[in-house]
Formats: sequence, structure tokens, C-alpha cells
Amino acid sequence: MDAELGKVKGEADVIFFDAAGTLIYLARPVGWHYALIARNYGLEVDEARLESAFREVWRARPARPPSSGPREDDDRPWWRALALDVLRAASPSAANIDGEGWFSELYTHFAQPGIWLLYEDAGRCLDRLHRRYRLAVISNFDGRLRRVLDNLGVLAKFESLFISSELGCEKPARAIFRKALESMNTEPG
Repeated sequence: MDAELGKVKGEADVIFFDAAGTLIYLARPVGWHYALIARNYGLEVDEARLESAFREVWRARPARPPSSGPREDDDRPWWRALALDVLRAASPSAANIDGEGWFSELYTHFAQPGIWLLYEDAGRCLDRLHRRYRLAVISNFDGRLRRVLDNLGVLAKFESLFISSELGCEKPARAIFRKALESMNTEPG
């Protein structure tokens, strides 16, 4: 489990968790979700092809530069550009659909119940730790993470969520960790 322990000045310890890949995971591959929503717009695209395109486009994306505050519209424009690039890379017919409508539905879809699942061991771990420690999340996600964690019944176990889109910086930049440590009044340990 990816967790960072911070020593609190005069209080109980703080444990920081990552979200995706540590606490939560997609119930189905990204390509499956993209294909599902594409079908709603009359476009049949192979989910394996979408999965491959997603990985290629994701790797090719440059790191987002840090900003002094929250990113525009909770990073939605960044996700929009990525998702539409994936769709275009996977299907030449993508130009024929309502890309804005498709993306809007896709964006909302990824915050719906049942899309993300909680790792079984993560649930047990949080149950045991949240009474003894202050828990927080540091994630390169966006504000939808609150809804996802709430849908999974674990949001209340976290004192704070430090989300890259809201802080204007993302891991592995030191700034996101520094902001989380300062906010939780703790030091790395």
C-alpha cells in the first residue's frame, strides 16, 4: 500500500494515502468505459484499441506546470483534451460524433457508483487505522474523487483530501506534499 507517514507536532500520527491504484481501482478497464459511452453516440470502437490509445496518449502528455491555485474548471479541460485525443487515436470515425457531448457524458460517468471499487484490503486497513491515526489522501485526481470515495463509503475516514487539480500541483512535485504537510500541521516521518 502506498502510504506516507507524517509525525504530527503534538498530536496523533498522520498517514497519507494515494487514491487510484492504492485505495481504489476501476471495476473495468478504461477502454471499456470509453467504448461504452462511444456506443451511446453511435460509434463502435474496440475497447482494447481504446485502452491502448489511452495508455499511449497518457504517456505522451507533458507534465502540467504548477499553478498558484486551483486549475481551470477542476482540470476538466485537461481531461477533455486527453479523452478526445484517445478517441481520435483509436477511431478515424470519431470526428463524426458529438465529441463535446461524448466527453461530458464520459466525465460524469467516471464519478458514478460502481465505476470505481475499493480494494478489499484497503477497506480493512482504513477501518483499523482511522481510529488511531489522522488519515488523508494526496492524489493526482480531481474533485470527483470526493464523490467516488463517498460512493464507496470511506470519505468520512479521511480528515482531508489533497487533490492536484485543487492545489495546482501534482505528484511527484514537492509542492503538493509540502501543502499537505502544512495543512495537517505535521512533518514528514
